[in-house]
Amino acid sequence: IAYPHSLGLLYSAFTYFCGFEVNSGEYKLMGLAPYGQPVYADLIRDRIIDIKEDGSFHLNMEYFGFLETDKMTNESFASLFGGPPRAPEERITRREMDLAASIQRVVEDAVLALARHARKITEVSDLVLAGGVALNCVANGRLQREKVFDRLWIQPAAGDAGGALGAALLASYRHLGVRCQNHSRDSQRGSYLGPAYSSAEARAFLDREKRPYRFVENLSERMRVVAEALAEGHVVGYFAGRMEYGPRALGARSILGDPRRETMQATMNLKIKNRESFRPFAPVVLAERCGEYFTLDTESPYMLLVAQIREERRRSVNLKEETDDLLAIVNQPRSDIPAVTHVDYSARVQTVSEGDKIDYYELLKAFDELTGCGVLVNTSFNVRDEPIVCSPRDAYRCFMQTEMDMLVLEDCILLKREQSTWSAELAIPVDVLPPNKPRDEKLARFFQEELTPVAIDIRQRGIQLLPGADTAEQTSYYRPYMKPQVNMTAVGQDAIAHELAKLWTTQGLPDLASLAGPLMALATELAADDDQDGDLSPFIYAMF
Repeated sequence: IAYPHSLGLLYSAFTYFCGFEVNSGEYKLMGLAPYGQPVYADLIRDRIIDIKEDGSFHLNMEYFGFLETDKMTNESFASLFGGPPRAPEERITRREMDLAASIQRVVEDAVLALARHARKITEVSDLVLAGGVALNCVANGRLQREKVFDRLWIQPAAGDAGGALGAALLASYRHLGVRCQNHSRDSQRGSYLGPAYSSAEARAFLDREKRPYRFVENLSERMRVVAEALAEGHVVGYFAGRMEYGPRALGARSILGDPRRETMQATMNLKIKNRESFRPFAPVVLAERCGEYFTLDTESPYMLLVAQIREERRRSVNLKEETDDLLAIVNQPRSDIPAVTHVDYSARVQTVSEGDKIDYYELLKAFDELTGCGVLVNTSFNVRDEPIVCSPRDAYRCFMQTEMDMLVLEDCILLKREQSTWSAELAIPVDVLPPNKPRDEKLARFFQEELTPVAIDIRQRGIQLLPGADTAEQTSYYRPYMKPQVNMTAVGQDAIAHELAKLWTTQGLPDLASLAGPLMALATELAADDDQDGDLSPFIYAMF
């Protein structure tokens, strides 16, 4: 089926129209769908897409704008669905919920029709899926439940990133004589194909930055400590082993929580991930206990299948009236593992076997032995609009910028309450950078990577940068990016300069002096950029 006729582009058009970002907000649309009813499904089939019995389809391009403009949809699309697209960050209304439910239903029907036709013409019993639409785990779950094929496997990096793996496999097959082998299990082995950091590297980072931590080399003991923290309701950033290949966190770069707690979903969405409250979290479950919690009769190591919570674990929900208040809907517990139960009693399941990732499996076992629950909340180790963490520095910064309680860096365990508050104060989040100003990016990087460690070290040695000022006032000097209109005259430029000069001359701070070279190099580089707009960066104030 040739471009522009594409299920992915169709889904992205509704993603855009509902106010989410194309090529990244499709997950949000899928998560929003259970809140609505598919009331527009027939209208979509009648006017937007023609799906034949064999699964082939044709889009009506009169309603799309992506061929001629930078918008996915046009005025005809807006007229068909009762008004202009929702603006990003605008309140989500019943229309968006119902549109999400409707396009999800239509895409599922198209995928099922394609699969049934493929089975008919090939008479093959196994199906492998790839491509962006293969990341629609709700459609995958329906395909699994309806048993169109005997076995289903979805490439875990099914989107464009998977093209690199596909090209390598194709070249090895065609040109290097490598032949396919039969495996009793998935030979991608959990998709832990990314970079890794050794225990020594993690400890070197923490020692260099003078971060307090506990080194727990024994795996069983370490998992017991983490399981106890989770059972007490703490949120844990988990960083261990090679990074995941693909869009799902699978226990190498994950944030974990206790699924039994009714407030855990809202807490993790609003205080940890900084994302929309309606978005569900996925459960990770011991493979041997999966059937006790979910109606899933196969392994799901890549979190690409949605299954239903078993009937006996469900709780009835009594909302007094239909509401658009997503937080009120989310906060209704629907099962005995409410933090991973979506509004339609579904869950995007990851199963873990002993042979998949031993530390992750041992953590689940430890939590199960402690609580009787073989499930944890698992979400990616990042905050909204930032990539998943890769390095120990990434993980520590994310840990300090959120309300996580514990960080596991390989065999090192850090507690938030033991960390210096200054590291949190001095870490500048990316989203405060002014748009399209590379100069500010360079200043921010210098501020975070060069100045911040020195400043924290000075503070930890008990040296007061501004003698006589209390902590709140001192902090304000380091956070003017929160108040770009800061008046330096009111702060007292002469007083600050005088105190800094005294520090350099009387207290002998070679670590401050060591910044002179990098700072001069940065100043030269910024001068070469010939920035003419005349606005002083807020990071200039933050540094000086």
